[in-house]
Amino acid sequence: MFITLEGPDGSGKTSQMQPLAEAIRAAGYDLVVTREPGGTPIGDEVRQVIMDLNHKGQMHPTTEILLFQASRAQLVNEVIRPALAAGVVVLCDRYADSTLAYQGYGHQTDLATLRRIVEFATGGLTPDLTLLLDIDVEAGLRRRAEDGGQWNRMDAYQLEFHRRVRAGYHELAAQEPARWVTVDADRDPAAIQADLQRIVLERLQGR
Repeated sequence: MFITLEGPDGSGKTSQMQPLAEAIRAAGYDLVVTREPGGTPIGDEVRQVIMDLNHKGQMHPTTEILLFQASRAQLVNEVIRPALAAGVVVLCDRYADSTLAYQGYGHQTDLATLRRIVEFATGGLTPDLTLLLDIDVEAGLRRRAEDGGQWNRMDAYQLEFHRRVRAGYHELAAQEPARWVTVDADRDPAAIQADLQRIVLERLQGR
């Protein structure tokens, strides 16, 4: 089973990954945990280029799109597909829906074109379950700035960009309600984690 976590910047995805992974393993499932962009040595090098604040205002959206797909193609072929073929659960911090939300809705790139590019990069691999950690844009960016993490080039986009991203996530979730589950991320982290564990373990047990 392929599970992804998505959400606007500051939604808390990354901090929720480890305890969720521990719960999945404690329930008896073999698990691979990974992230985008990155997750492989090649992908991590691409990530550094994408996120580097020194490139703020310089990187063309098309370049950004293709760099994300390069990292993703490597991750899918080196990590995700082999794990799924071996019957291992895969938990990934962001995946192809981030491209549709950020580069599609955020940059207002043609979605049909983006979907073709993503299809090529992933070979058509889609998640079985996507958890959307949803939070108000201003609250998420404020949390991001205050949590001590590294402020990156994507964080630095204007507020209206991030609002389009969040709205895009809502549209994507509405289009595939069987795959997406939205979780309120503007709450106590323990309450969020409890919801994530319940949703994931119920879905795993039902397969």
